[in-house]
Amino acid sequence: MSTLLQSPFIETATSTLAALAQLLPLSALLVAVLLLPATARAAQAGTPRAPTGTTATAVFAGGCFWCMEKPFDQLDGVLETTSGYTGGNVDAPTYKQVSSGLTGHAEALRVTYDPARVTYETLLDVFWRNVDPLDAGGQFCDRGSQYRSAIFVADAAQHHAAEASKKAIEARLGKPVATSIEDASTFWPAEEYHQDYYRKNPIRYAYYRTGCGRDRRLEQVWGAEK
Repeated sequence: MSTLLQSPFIETATSTLAALAQLLPLSALLVAVLLLPATARAAQAGTPRAPTGTTATAVFAGGCFWCMEKPFDQLDGVLETTSGYTGGNVDAPTYKQVSSGLTGHAEALRVTYDPARVTYETLLDVFWRNVDPLDAGGQFCDRGSQYRSAIFVADAAQHHAAEASKKAIEARLGKPVATSIEDASTFWPAEEYHQDYYRKNPIRYAYYRTGCGRDRRLEQVWGAEK
């Protein structure tokens, strides 16, 4: 039996329909029955995405971490994204410290995913499509090493996959790729107000993204593909 059919929501809804059958005319009851599947799907859609087994993590830097969350959140098999800082030499850095460019950290995104549903190679594809790999001085309107594009690899398998994907991108673009491949180090989650910023502040997010010229430059690099 499916999870949807076992849910308390369905049991409650079924009991409610039984009660309505004693009170409503047949036409009204039919309307209620027709609405039940859509309501049940909506309830199920709000359920957190659960892993099927072992989870894994990947860490990427692509300039402003606000703009890196959404592409990965939309990917089936991604369980969670966390904005943060990594690659630097200061413990528990703050946004103010990192944005100064003096700590060595990059604004980065930690992606927690289910490898049974999405591969690391697919995550790499999403990463590349959302950065300008030719820019060695930052990303889009954000300048400095704290906004560098980078892949932080946790083991030999990730390192091999990252190197292979970088070579493929260089061949595709016909130019040297500035994106670095770095060994993973401590990842420090950013302040809470940075998490899911595109959801919490959609107007400000859209204004920043447009003003920074991110999508315009991405189309120049990659074409109109999505």
